[in-house]
Amino acid sequence: MDTFAVDASVQNPESHPESYASGEIAAGEIYVRSQSVVSRRIAGETLIVPVRGKVGDLASIYSFNASGTLLWDALAHPQNLAGLIEAMLCEYAVEREQAEQDVKQFLNDTVNVGLVEVREQVLMAAMNAIPQELRASAGR
Repeated sequence: MDTFAVDASVQNPESHPESYASGEIAAGEIYVRSQSVVSRRIAGETLIVPVRGKVGDLASIYSFNASGTLLWDALAHPQNLAGLIEAMLCEYAVEREQAEQDVKQFLNDTVNVGLVEVREQVLMAAMNAIPQELRASAGR
């Protein structure tokens, strides 16, 4: 089982050698949980299972520590880098530089393994401009 700690990378980096973009997390991007994963909190631990072909990939189960869980919960809705850093600063007594470094590492790791998706901020702004009624009817 791969375990994420916000201040550490994936424990099995050989299984995911690719690096998100050039490892750079951009302030103008929006991050959100992938729709291809299932997450559950069991015994105080957040477990994430990727779903491939409508079946859970039990060979790739991920676990988050408390700070990873905080970020994962925040990513239930689209978030930018600044919002995730603020979430860390509100919850933990850390310096801004450390929070930024930890959030960037978490995003890099989770994007690399497909748990988090990156969206352009312009696209998200356009989506938010569409009235809710139209979005609901388009999904039918």
